[in-house]
Amino acid sequence: MPVDLHQCFRVDPGDLPGEAVIFGRTAAMREVHGKIERVLESDLPVLLQGERGTGKDLVARFLHIRSSRSQGPFVKLSCAALPQRLLEAELLGSEAGAVSGVGEAKRGLMEMAEGGTLFLDEISEIGLSLQRKLLFLLRDGRYFRVGGREERQARVRIVCSTNVHLALAVSKGCFRPDLFDHMDGMCFRLSALRERKEDIPQLWSFFADKLARKFGKRAPHLTPAVLRVLEEWDWPGNLCELENCIARFIVLEDEEAIVDELRRKAAITNIADGRAESEPQAESAALGAIAKTGILEVLKAKRESKRKTTEELKRSYRSPLYRLRGIGGLQRRRSRRRFPRPE
Repeated sequence: MPVDLHQCFRVDPGDLPGEAVIFGRTAAMREVHGKIERVLESDLPVLLQGERGTGKDLVARFLHIRSSRSQGPFVKLSCAALPQRLLEAELLGSEAGAVSGVGEAKRGLMEMAEGGTLFLDEISEIGLSLQRKLLFLLRDGRYFRVGGREERQARVRIVCSTNVHLALAVSKGCFRPDLFDHMDGMCFRLSALRERKEDIPQLWSFFADKLARKFGKRAPHLTPAVLRVLEEWDWPGNLCELENCIARFIVLEDEEAIVDELRRKAAITNIADGRAESEPQAESAALGAIAKTGILEVLKAKRESKRKTTEELKRSYRSPLYRLRGIGGLQRRRSRRRFPRPE
């Protein structure tokens, strides 16, 4: 089995940012922090819900390190990484011969996490059959290995995460309503970065120090100009996107390159979403040189194919081309056919 399908390790408190960085200063995240503090010493399952990159992994580790199980292992499994049959065996373990290609009994992650925390990432990806077994485990604390008849006791805290609205998944028949009801009582929603932009300076400081040590460079100072650009961007990738942005900043050592990159992405996004002004004069003022550069880069990458450029911009066939002509980036191609003029 590839080693990256799950992780099993002890969490070092020094690897985690402080509470002020994980939860920030917004009222919504402070409320999440307060509720998590109250459930630390219980063994109740916890569900962390939020968009991709909102720090669900960080909160799961924080919950583990602050609980009475902190000296036990922290085991993480991505539920989207395996087919359902193998996922069940990976999670619960299997008896000899129960899984094709595995000739001996195998411990599951439930046993490996004993005394600690089991973090099930992307819980919405598990099938209905395994959901039933997970419900039995959460409710009664017992389970069976795949192919086994011996009932086993689970001595582990289970934390789950999802970037899917499970209530919607229930309505579509993709998630068991009884499992959802069992987990919904301890469900905490993590805010997207666009909802907590006042936390960007603290997040910058943490990621910059961490990445500077990793790359052997000096942590860059957050200037007002860069902060202004960071606050203008909506961060669809949330904390992960911000961390990657800071990593590029440190490696390139070029403030202007990062500023231009974010502005270019913003311009292309605005055009692709149709959020630019409709009137030509207002549109030219809003897009300016940055929008022109962004579209032309896509056009060049697609070898001047109008259709491929439009597909990249996720718009109708003509609209981006009209915008290009409006800012002087593209001229109509004349037909190469030459017809004789009528005499």
